[in-house]
Amino acid sequence: MRVRLVLAAAALLTAAVAVAPLAHAGGADGHHTADRPTGSHLHDSNLRDSRFTDSHFTDGHFTDGLFVDAYGTVADDSTVTLSGTYRCLDDSAGPVFVSSTLVQGDRSTGIGGTRAVCDGHLHTWTNSSVAKDPAYVPGAARVEATLMQLSGTGLPLPRFLATEKADVELR
Repeated sequence: MRVRLVLAAAALLTAAVAVAPLAHAGGADGHHTADRPTGSHLHDSNLRDSRFTDSHFTDGHFTDGLFVDAYGTVADDSTVTLSGTYRCLDDSAGPVFVSSTLVQGDRSTGIGGTRAVCDGHLHTWTNSSVAKDPAYVPGAARVEATLMQLSGTGLPLPRFLATEKADVELR
């Protein structure tokens, strides 16, 4: 199992570099998303987004969090796009990525990897990938998203900061 995790982390890192033009983390250019909540600095009064529960707070302070939007898209060319929101605090130990896996029926496919900006602000993530043979279809599906940090010398090892599993509707 540990070997599979290490291989998955290495594949994610490789995919993140290769998918960079297709995937974009809101705020990666230094601008912060302004859609939820406004003034999203690390102050308790600004962190009470309805999706952040008490489990996202320790001693009144925010911990890392990740959410998946209620729907994704499937384009005519079989490009799948998934999105959501995340917040992380510290990437000093190594790069942090938002990865996503789409499950529909008995099929499961990794859909991109986005480099996260860990500055304590709320950011959006969007992952896209062409998924053919067989292609995904509009309808019910499940997304498993992970906020993961790669750290260590040599082969980086994954450290999972947050995970989210959500039922979604593909349009």
